[in-house]
Amino acid sequence: MLKEFRDFILRGNVIDLAVGIVIGAAFGATVTSFVTNVLTPLLGFLRIPNFSKLTFTAGTTPVPYGLFLNQLITFVLVAAAIFFFVVKPVNAMTARMKKPGDEPPIKTCPFCATDIPTAATRCPHCTSQLG
Repeated sequence: MLKEFRDFILRGNVIDLAVGIVIGAAFGATVTSFVTNVLTPLLGFLRIPNFSKLTFTAGTTPVPYGLFLNQLITFVLVAAAIFFFVVKPVNAMTARMKKPGDEPPIKTCPFCATDIPTAATRCPHCTSQLG
């Protein structure tokens, strides 16, 4: 019983998953800190106010919609930070590392004009038999 548990825990995908979760949590905290401590204060230069105090009253209940606006701005800033500081650099690095000929040759289906691999004998989009 303990041997099976040990084998399960030491399987590669379990360890990889655990490492991925820990790295993901650390990365999330770093991005959140960058947005909170660097990007959000820079919004003052653009004259974007802090909306946290904005509310309206529905009956006798205050509805703090300003907190939602702040969270929406934070979401956009996090998405922009990830795009410009992670996605764009990784895409540029990947493009530089590609060698000519790495991509499979493609042809166009004569029936539906979809790009398909040259080796295909049937179009995956329109299912036409190719010659």
